Amino acid sequence: MKKLLSLVLCLFIVLVLAGCKSSEEKPQETDSDKKQFKVGICNYVDDASLNQICDNITARLKELGETNGVEFKIDYDNANADMNVMNQIITNFIADDVDLMVGVATPVAMNMQAMTQDNEIPVVFAAVSDPLAAGLADSLEKPGKNITGTSDYLDTEAIMNLILALNPEIKKVGLLYDVSQDSSKTAIEQAKSILGSKGIEIVERTGTNVDEIRLAAQALISDKVEAIFTPSDNTVMTAELSIYEELAKAGIPHYAGADSFALNGAFLGYGVDYANLGQVTAEMVYDVLVNEKAPADTAVKTFDNGIATINTHTTDLLGLNLNDVEELFKPYCTKVQKLETAEYFE
Repeated sequence: MKKLLSLVLCLFIVLVLAGCKSSEEKPQETDSDKKQFKVGICNYVDDASLNQICDNITARLKELGETNGVEFKIDYDNANADMNVMNQIITNFIADDVDLMVGVATPVAMNMQAMTQDNEIPVVFAAVSDPLAAGLADSLEKPGKNITGTSDYLDTEAIMNLILALNPEIKKVGLLYDVSQDSSKTAIEQAKSILGSKGIEIVERTGTNVDEIRLAAQALISDKVEAIFTPSDNTVMTAELSIYEELAKAGIPHYAGADSFALNGAFLGYGVDYANLGQVTAEMVYDVLVNEKAPADTAVKTFDNGIATINTHTTDLLGLNLNDVEELFKPYCTKVQKLETAEYFE
């Protein structure tokens, strides 16, 4: 009996030790074991919409990496609308041998495309209003080059409908934009065509920096325009905080092509959900790097959110009733949302 107990005890000890050894030898995954990709992100300028896009790209890539055992090393930089700085950032990305570049806004995407033709580093752009007009894609379905991405193409007619919904008898509309911004060209031409067909007088004022946009806005007040339209123009976006009160106090509602304009004081921003656009951009980066999808054959993603964002403070300054405005706008958009003036999205 004692021999049997001793045998059982020995067998138990052997099994325990074997289990411990098995546990000790089980490999533990470390960061160095994960597949790693270097991603260079260049933002065109510091503004609410573009910052929101960049934040969501970074957050979504981190989430995708953690879920799928991949690590994305992000190198982020901001060109501050300076072409020389932008070129240097892209040059640094190339020197650092990044696996992919992300260009946020049209000017960055165009420069990245030009500077990666020889090295063939893939590029995913974000918030390019018109990829075809910018020469970034042969078609939206098949870009045909080493570049693809997301477009915040603006439904200009929808904004014209909102202008007319609020003021059906409007006679004069101002167009405020940066003539050097490729993202503005198509939308401005569309606005002129639509307004002209309705016999509405058009006044164009432009600028290429914040100070010039301020002067252009003041000129539109002197022109006695009854509303102002701006597409998804980054220069005007940067200037919005400095012009919105003067426009509102003059009784001129400012309609623009992104919710960030409304965040920074414009009466209304219309367009896509930029947080969602950033997340989708990150998913395209993941597909190119991890799933090895060729940018040339990856369709450009477009959005049809139709969101109208109203600034409640500016609505009050204009002497408008918020509930009345919401009811007038509902037939022309998929969603009406409200916010107050701030510099950045929370």
